Amino acid sequence: MSDREKHPSATLDNPSLGNVSNPFVSPEASRPTSGYASSAGAGAAGLSSSSNSAVGRSTSSSATSSDAVGPRFFHSRRVAKGSVEKPWLGKKDARERWVTILPLLGILAGLGLAGFLVWDGVNSVVKHKYCLVMDDEFGGGKLDSSKWNTEVQLGGFGNGEFGMTTTSETNLFVKDNHLFIKATPQNATLMETDNILNLLSLGTCTSNTTANCVAATNTTAGNYSTVPPAVTARINTKGKAQIKYGRVEVTAKLPKGDWLWPAIWMMPAVDTYGTWPASGEIDIMESRGNNYTYPQGGNNIVTSSLHWGPDSENDAWWKTSKRRTALHTTYADGFNTFGVEWSEKYIFTYVNTRLMQVMYTNFKTPFWKRGNFPSYNADGDRLVDPWSQTGRSQTPFDQEFFLILNVAVGSNNGWFEDSASKPWKNKADSAAKDFWAARNQWEPTWKQPQMEVSKVAMWQQCDGGEL
Repeated sequence: MSDREKHPSATLDNPSLGNVSNPFVSPEASRPTSGYASSAGAGAAGLSSSSNSAVGRSTSSSATSSDAVGPRFFHSRRVAKGSVEKPWLGKKDARERWVTILPLLGILAGLGLAGFLVWDGVNSVVKHKYCLVMDDEFGGGKLDSSKWNTEVQLGGFGNGEFGMTTTSETNLFVKDNHLFIKATPQNATLMETDNILNLLSLGTCTSNTTANCVAATNTTAGNYSTVPPAVTARINTKGKAQIKYGRVEVTAKLPKGDWLWPAIWMMPAVDTYGTWPASGEIDIMESRGNNYTYPQGGNNIVTSSLHWGPDSENDAWWKTSKRRTALHTTYADGFNTFGVEWSEKYIFTYVNTRLMQVMYTNFKTPFWKRGNFPSYNADGDRLVDPWSQTGRSQTPFDQEFFLILNVAVGSNNGWFEDSASKPWKNKADSAAKDFWAARNQWEPTWKQPQMEVSKVAMWQQCDGGEL
């Protein structure tokens, strides 16, 4: 039996047993005075308790006094609807309007400025008039000789290339309205037995230099003489389609295969300012047939450059060279249009649209000043400025250029840097033979060893600025 059942009256006299009328109230002895009585009442209770203790009375009288005050419960202070004052609905300060007006004015000013910049940008784009010079979609079943020249040489074209160029239908042909420039390995017999390849005696060489027309393979140990280990093709428009300022576009799919070097580029019709690179070179597109893992970039990257300098040792191409990477694909997986736009004030290259520029160079700074060339070359000869006497800052790019399409194979000029994966060294006398010796490495990668071209177009600027 509980204490309450044993002593029913104790709950009234003993605070520790709780309040019978409200059993959920904490025992009064455990509650602070301020929790159930006013400060005045608390003071009186304390005084009474103290007085009673002093005369030796029972403390039950103080507990009874506290019970008389009783517990204090929560009372709602909720404000009745409609009785709350809302001063902000009264008269407004006129200055508050500017908190809204000023941001709106700022937004409108920003939109207006953005619109002006767009308008100014569109109107500042130079719009030249162009006249079509050459357009070829290869619909005749064979290469049109009225538009193109073929080059037959084996001297490496100044780059130490490993491919000889030919007119063979294996390497140069038109099929389904597309032009194919295809690289193939050299005839093994010419490479592995003593042989002489004389294009002069065959009457096919397009160069007047013996080194570009005659080669021999010598199998004697230690002798590195060899015919080119690959066969390919190269065509140009020299004397048939040339422009001084204008636009060129070539739509092509690039090759797949290690050490292939496809190029779309332009050379001057006349070396007005001296031998290469003094008269300039315009590389619209160059790439490599290696895949994307190649450190210098494979067929997922294209490069555009200008070559210019007083001599070959001081070619300042690196100051006017840029490259572009394909997005989630390669330039060998589909057709792309590679273009150049060139005027008396600027030149830039692009892929597919003029908005996707690769290389841009303005002609505000004369090239001699831009190059900051040394006073003397490596041989101690004084370098002479070949351009400034014209008074034109775009010199040497102020003369007619023609178009070249080709697929080179290898080289020793650094386009393919020396590395552990490359089967030859650029400075080695045995470079071409070393390349051939590694045939079992690179030939299996030549799954698509051709540049396939669907269209070529050349326009001459004809609004007067080209004069």
